[in-house]
This record gives sequence, structure tokens and C-alpha cells, in this order.
Amino acid sequence: IIGQLSYPMHSSATATVESIPSAESRSGTRHILSFVYFTFVCYLSIGLPLAVLPPYVHLRMGYSAVLAGLVISVQYIATLASRPWAGRISDGAGAKVSVLWGMGACTASGAMLVAAAAMHLIPWLSFSALIASRLILGIGESLGSTGSTLWGITSAGQESTAKVISYNGISTYGAMALGAPLGVILDAQWGLASIGLLTIFVGALSLVLAFRKPPVPVVHGVHLPFSQVLGRVAPHGMGLALGGVCYSVLATFITLFYASRHWNGAALCLTSFGVAFIVARLLFIQTINRFGGFPVAMVCLTVESSGLFLLWQAHSTWMAIAGAALGGFGFSLVFPAIGIEAVKRVPENNRGTALGVYTAFADVSFFLTGPLAGAVIGMYGYASVFLFALISVLAALGIVIILRQFQGDPSESE
Repeated sequence: IIGQLSYPMHSSATATVESIPSAESRSGTRHILSFVYFTFVCYLSIGLPLAVLPPYVHLRMGYSAVLAGLVISVQYIATLASRPWAGRISDGAGAKVSVLWGMGACTASGAMLVAAAAMHLIPWLSFSALIASRLILGIGESLGSTGSTLWGITSAGQESTAKVISYNGISTYGAMALGAPLGVILDAQWGLASIGLLTIFVGALSLVLAFRKPPVPVVHGVHLPFSQVLGRVAPHGMGLALGGVCYSVLATFITLFYASRHWNGAALCLTSFGVAFIVARLLFIQTINRFGGFPVAMVCLTVESSGLFLLWQAHSTWMAIAGAALGGFGFSLVFPAIGIEAVKRVPENNRGTALGVYTAFADVSFFLTGPLAGAVIGMYGYASVFLFALISVLAALGIVIILRQFQGDPSESE
């Protein structure tokens, strides 16, 4: 990252900074992974019950499909609502404190899952415990992921911002991909309580690990009002939200799209998306530092658009798989490429809030895309959902082009 954020902290933080390992070791992959690990724990906790809770509520407890969906969506509402608060804690009290609270919340959510399983004979109490577990987990996601990202950036150095955000994303998708099938296996073998017990174990262990890690200096100074941070980051967040529609529609509707064409192997589309996503992040993350966030985002959104065009026009499974792979390859660097530009728009001591606000736009995208895309499918058929996503990604490309043209000197944000 360039501009004012590229300089180390001075004055009262000097003694603390000098005790941190050399710049080369701090920017190394192993060092960065020791922080994004906490993001992995957050999303593993989310992924474990993800495929289990809807059928548990609807089929075992006998509640409606609406309430089964509410158990899942309430977590995203809690995450969205708590993002700004998590950013303020990271900026004011320190990223370590935010992570500690986040790991504690993940542990508590596991305890509520165990309680829900224990009270299964009293459905309304069990359902209430599930809702509480999801609300706590949503708050834990905000605290843990925002804190771990800022902790990693501050520890590794501002020049490693893109790398930290990139590995953070890999941890997110990797944890969800691992957690969902593992949760199904645990539930089938030992029931819902086993998922809660594993969540408690991983969360408590991570709480201890976070406590033992050294904190990074808190950057003191006047914090911008939330409205000003929102105003500076919102255009970048809109680009992220629109660019993320590709993943949302693919994850939600690819199975139904395949079924409408009488095709088999819809999971291969998701696999190709995920593999291409990870490969692109591992191979090309340094392009952001070399060419800048906006140019990389423009190329990525163009590639993502081409993938969605193939999906929209797909006449065979291979065409759909190729489109999904291009979509994953393109979307891979959208978050860190636009995010690095968003962070530069606020003073250094407001980065946690900026990250929280920026990430909240991804939460909004994931939450709203399902019903909006579902309405499009109802009117125009399953293939139209990819045209809807294509238009959204092209709109994101337009926003990025405008932001690049009107970007000012980063020093103006201070």
C-alpha cells in the first residue's frame, strides 16, 4: 500500500515496534497466517452448522421453512449490525482485544448449540438457544475477522496489506468449505451437540493462542465520525457488493440451474470456482502492490464478467464449468484490490472502522442477492440469474473506473 499508510508508526509506539521481528520475517507467509488463522476459526464456526441447522429446525423440530431460513439469516444480520462496532474496538482498544472477544463469542456460540441440543424435547427453548447461538456467532465473526485482519496488517507492515487481506479471504472460503461437510458428518454420527463441542474446543484453544500473542500498538489520534468513514468507503463497498453477486448467485442457484437443464455435477462448478479463486490469489496477489488496486480490480472484474457471460450462454456442463472457473479467477482479487484503495481513504487510526464498513457491504450483498436473484428467476428463468450477475459486475467495473479517475492524493484523507 502506498501513501501515508506506507510509513511505520513513531513516537510512543517506537519501543513496542522495535521489539517486533524484522520486516522480512514479519511480512512472511507464516507470520501472516498466524493472524488470519483467527479468521479461519470464525468461519469454521459458521460453516460447521451451516448445512445442518435448516433441516434440523424444519424436519426434526417441525418448524416452518421460514423459521429454518431465519436461523441462518439472523447471523448475517448480527454480523452486519456489529461491523462498525468491531471496527471501533479494533481502532480504540486494539486488534488483539477484538480478536479475544471474537474467539470468546465463537466459544459461547458453541455452548449455545450444546444447550439447544440438550433442550430438544422443549422445541421453543431449543429454537431460542439456536437463535442466540447464531446472534452471538454473528458478533464473533465481526470482532474476530476485523480484528485479525487489522492485527495482521499492523504486525506485517502496511506494504503487506494486500497479502494479509488475500490470505484472509482464502481462510474464509477454506474454512466454510471444510466446515460444512464436517458438520454434516458430525451431526450424522453424534448429533448437533458434537458440532457445539467442537466449536467450543476450537474457540477456546484459539482464545488461549490469541492471548499469548503480543499486541500491536494502537495508533492514537482523533477518530473520524462514523458517517465520514462510511462516506469515504461506501463507493468502494458498493463496488465490492456488486462484484460479489457472481459468487452469491453461483453458490445459491447453480444446483437449480443444472437441474433445470437436466445436467449432473453441479458441485463441479463450485469446485472450479473455488480452485480458480485460490490459485489466482496465490499466484497474483503481488500484482496489487505492483500495479495498484484499481487497475487490478478492473482486470479482475472484466475476467469475472466473461465467466458470467459463459454461464448465461452455457449450452453444456463444460461451458458452465469454464464460466465458473473464470468467475472465481476474476473475483479472487476484487476484495483485496478495492479494499486496499478503501483503506487509503481514511487516517491510519481509523483503519479498523474502514475495514469493518467495507466488509459489511459484502454481508449486504450476500444477504440481498438471494431474494433479488430469486425474483429474477421467477420472471425470466434460471439462466437469467447469470445475466443479472453480469450486469451487477459490469456496474462494479463502472464504479471502479470512476473511482480511479477521481482518486485524489491519499494524504487528503488525513
